[in-house]
Parts: sequence; structure tokens; C-alpha cells
Amino acid sequence: MSATMRDVATRAGVSVKTVSNVVNGFAHVRPSTRERVEAAIDELGYRMNFAGRNLRRGRTGMIGLAIPELRVPYFAELADSCLRAAEERGLVLLIEQTGAGGEHELEVLSSLQRQQTDGLLFSAVGMDPDDKAALAVDYPLVLLGERVFDAGVDHVTMANREASRAATAHLIARGARRIAVLGAHEGERMGSAALRYSGYLDALADAGIAPDPRLVGEAGRWVRATGANAMTRVLDATGGEVDGVFAMNDALALGALHVLHERGFRVPEDVRVIGFDDLDEVRYSEPPLSSIAPGREQIARVAVDRLLRRIDGDDTDPATIVADFDLIGRESTR
Repeated sequence: MSATMRDVATRAGVSVKTVSNVVNGFAHVRPSTRERVEAAIDELGYRMNFAGRNLRRGRTGMIGLAIPELRVPYFAELADSCLRAAEERGLVLLIEQTGAGGEHELEVLSSLQRQQTDGLLFSAVGMDPDDKAALAVDYPLVLLGERVFDAGVDHVTMANREASRAATAHLIARGARRIAVLGAHEGERMGSAALRYSGYLDALADAGIAPDPRLVGEAGRWVRATGANAMTRVLDATGGEVDGVFAMNDALALGALHVLHERGFRVPEDVRVIGFDDLDEVRYSEPPLSSIAPGREQIARVAVDRLLRRIDGDDTDPATIVADFDLIGRESTR
């Protein structure tokens, strides 16, 4: 027979309640007691009956994740991180797509799927302050992403402006002065494109470099093809006078690398290139791509934990949590 919680309690010399506190992740358990319980769990091979627990609590044991599109590598990797974080907590994750421009975001918020899930992780790309009322839902909700406005719900995001400033400064520190920025959205005032462009301008100002509009490569969707097109336009507009590229995501950077190779530029000898997101594939580009790692695993873990707290009845004021980032230097900027 499989081990029970009582078996674990007996082996560890603690109460069943203490074992329950440990397996549910409550923080008020002494480290020495937690270690004893975890050792007993490992020795006995105990596995918690999540289905039974959810049934007793009147829950489905499922949470939702709404993202724009899985074809975009960042969202695919974010979904994978959220999936693993949910599984570790005994939850099933249902993934829904809202479209590249977020055209189905409002529909997801009121979808019949919400009757099947205990809460929703919601990565919005199309919403603006006028849509704020739609976020006043009657179920636990945690926002992901960069649509920054006072939504009145928990929001887990990344340090877009600060990280982009660091990426651009990284190029400047290596001698680049004519730095292209790829992925701009004309007229955008909120969202990742606006924030990352602001960080790019911050770094130029810090170094006393005047911005040149010819170095700004606009791109609607952030994919390889639009990165290649934006790089082509910048090279044509400047006569090839570019010695650095900050791409607002890695897909744009990969497209830019392709064009630079075609045009005969050496990377990093002639042009240094850095991206954003630190996707798995950029380690294998030619050359391997420097990138900003925006804390994707931390975002997933914190978002799932925050959602679980709300599902468990936490009614404290909503919080905005900004994940830590790292600049990963590889051959494309060395």
C-alpha cells in the first residue's frame, strides 16, 4: 500500500498537521522540522492525493494560462515554465491563445473555460486602461507581461526598461556608437516595445550619444522575418553605418544576424548584437547570441504561487512583482 500522511508523521515524529503544512508549502514550519518531514516523505515515497484535496475544497485543481500565441518562442517557453510550476504544486494548467494582437483577450476573461479553472494567469498584449473594468472578475486573476496600468490585480512582470538600458550600455561599453534598435512600435505609450525603447534611449543619454531616427527599425510582430526586414531598412537608411544592434527580442535578433551575414558584416568584429529573452535556441546561433534573461522561471513560479494564494482566500492588497534579470554575454558582443 502507498504511504499515507500519517505514516510520514510517524516516521518524522511530528503531527499530521505539521506534515500537511510542509506539503502545502506553509512558511511557519521550523527548517529542522521541515527537513525531517521531507526526509520521511522521500524515504516512504509519499505522494499527496491532490485530486482528493481539491474535491474536499470544492475546486477543480486546474488553472488557466492565457497567452497571445505559442508560435512566439518566448510565450512557448513561458508556457513551459508555468506548466512545470503548476505541476510541482499539484495543478493542471490549461493553455489558451488570445491571438498575436490580443484580439481575443476580453473573450478569454469571460469564457466558459473559467468555470473549469480555479484561477487565471493572464498575459495581455492588447489591453489598455479603457479595458480596466474587464479585469474586475469574480475569480482569482494574476496579470503577466508589460501592459502597465493600475489594474487592481496582482501583476508579475519583468524589468523591461532597466534591462534594455543594460543591454544597450553593454554594447556601448564594447565600443559601439551607431546602435540600431529593432522592434519599435510607432506611437506606443505602454507595453514592452515602449518600455524597451525608453531603456535604449536612457543608455544613449547616459553615454552622451544623440539618438538617430535612421537607426530605429520598427517591427509589428516580433519574429525573425520582421527582424530581418527591420535590419535591412536600417542598413539601407544609414548606408551600413551600424556598429551595434539591440533587438527587443531574440527572434528579431536572429533575423538581424541573418541579414548582417548576407551583407558581409562580421559579428562581433564589425557589428555587435544583443537580444532579449535568452531563448534556448540563441546558444546555438552563429555566433551564439548575447541576450537579456528576464527571469522567466521566476515569473512563472511567483505568478503560480501568487494565484494559489488568491485561490486559498488571500485578500491582501494587489502587488506588482518585478522579476530579476541577467545580462548573458556570448560571442555576438565579445
